[in-house]
Amino acid sequence: MTRRRIILGAAALATVVPWTLGTAVPPARAHDAKGPNGGQLTDAGKYHVELVGKGTRLEVFVSDAKDAPLPATGFKALAILVIEGKPQRIPLQPEGTDRLTGTAPAPLPSPPKGVIQLTAPDGTVAQARFN
Repeated sequence: MTRRRIILGAAALATVVPWTLGTAVPPARAHDAKGPNGGQLTDAGKYHVELVGKGTRLEVFVSDAKDAPLPATGFKALAILVIEGKPQRIPLQPEGTDRLTGTAPAPLPSPPKGVIQLTAPDGTVAQARFN
């Protein structure tokens, strides 16, 4: 019994201590964090993704691990959001230099819920979940 407690205690410390000492990545960003454009902000692999819904317009902003905005050129994305109780697929295209946009078939709920599938210019794919 004592040996088991020692092993469980060591395992618990191993999962908590490294990121608090700055030697590893902290736990994932909270899904209810506010982004610089007023939307929901979450992690998607090595990127941070901000989701902003305005009426039927959907905007997605991508930044790097240090929160520096990335150009939208070269990124592709697909939003799969629950709208009026049904999953809706919304293709997103680069607009301007800093965002990907798309149009939903109906007004977006506030806050939007679903997944953004992001394909980076190098071909890597990541997902951002918004609950």
